[in-house]
Amino acid sequence: MGCELGKLASSSSSKKEIENGTVSEPAAPAPPDPRLPFTARQKYTMVASWKGISRAIETTGVNMFIKLFEEHADLLNMFTKFKELKTKEEQATSEELAEHATKVMETMDESIRSLDEIDVFFQFLHETGAIHTRIPGFTSDLFWKIEKPFLKAVSDTLGDRYTENVEGIYKITIKFVIETLVEGFERGLQNKNHVGNKGVNSTCNSNVNGANTTTTTTTQNGDTSCNSTSRSNDAS
Repeated sequence: MGCELGKLASSSSSKKEIENGTVSEPAAPAPPDPRLPFTARQKYTMVASWKGISRAIETTGVNMFIKLFEEHADLLNMFTKFKELKTKEEQATSEELAEHATKVMETMDESIRSLDEIDVFFQFLHETGAIHTRIPGFTSDLFWKIEKPFLKAVSDTLGDRYTENVEGIYKITIKFVIETLVEGFERGLQNKNHVGNKGVNSTCNSNVNGANTTTTTTTQNGDTSCNSTSRSNDAS
């Protein structure tokens, strides 16, 4: 009986609140970090949609690289493990390609999962971008080559779920990811150049066996050379 009375009292109270217009609105979602390029709703949609990709991450990644090599066959030469794979069939069945494609998609996966912690997102992709400075011949513009193949592969995986709205959100997301990778790559180059040029034209003086020695150190492309001149302390 007490429970029923409680329900009636609660129902009566709710009706009065509605009539008086005092019912509190549900809390609005927290605004996204201003550094994010989309709204809270778009971020939610992106994260929810990505679950479908993460369940087919290897297949999506392989399809992405097949489409990449269709558009840019010359890029195959940058991959020593599978540069001989000239046909779609060879690429689709290559374990080496599947392994690399999965790693790339796992980078995307980590990025999407980090959208709630934007500082982690930036740090992760900046470090990933910087690592690419170690690849001979790699330039920052090559990151952009993956944009269209990525979107096409995602479209194939999601099928009917790849609506016009979802497509727009994926375009925003991949652009954001690539821009951040490029930032990391450029910073990595700057750091390498800074270390490589450190000590250029530095001069040191020393006294060896009674002679004043001036040594000029120059650094070019990471190679160091020293030129020494000596002047005796003894009067001639």
